[in-house]
Amino acid sequence: MTASPPPVLPDDRLASGIARLALHYRGRFSAETIQRLVIDSYERLAEHARVRTHLVVLAEHLATERLNALAHIEGAPGRGLPRVLFVCSHNAGRSQMAAALLAHRAGGHVVVSSAGTDPAAEVEPVVAQALTEAGVDLSDAFPKPLTDEVVQAADIVITMGCGDACPVLPDRRYLDWPITDPEDAPIAVVRGIRDEIDAHITELLASLPST
Repeated sequence: MTASPPPVLPDDRLASGIARLALHYRGRFSAETIQRLVIDSYERLAEHARVRTHLVVLAEHLATERLNALAHIEGAPGRGLPRVLFVCSHNAGRSQMAAALLAHRAGGHVVVSSAGTDPAAEVEPVVAQALTEAGVDLSDAFPKPLTDEVVQAADIVITMGCGDACPVLPDRRYLDWPITDPEDAPIAVVRGIRDEIDAHITELLASLPST
């Protein structure tokens, strides 16, 4: 029987990232699974990208997050850490702030993810500014699409204005935070949104085990 030809990469530069991930996840995921997730991650990000300069790097980052979530679903070590997923519409403001603040304050005791049901092309610059003022670095953040693996791996899903598009799965703890969308808001307003989210983070941390 003739073997099926490998899928054509949408960008030849993805090959090196696929090779790195195949080495890292050797013995856990097949090369085919890794390649499929990298290609899918690239294509999802490309749908919303204005500039494609960094898409190859971002696709590898997104695929890594998805592979880690998939490993967790399948019973990888480290299951004890609570996993929190923040979801909003564009993953450019509220969910990015919440994820960054929780990761900053949890000190490695929580696995944090964020995603958007309709991700924007970039994080709102004023959101990054407000977090920088609070000592939180958002320089590596980028809007990510919501994927099945990340939702299934989450213990807690926190929604922030995504309405009916937000995921609902059994056996998850769901919270909805009615936070104002910071899109196009002045920095003074965004600072208030940041502080409101941080107050919710304080309550969330108090409810989590081993934090």
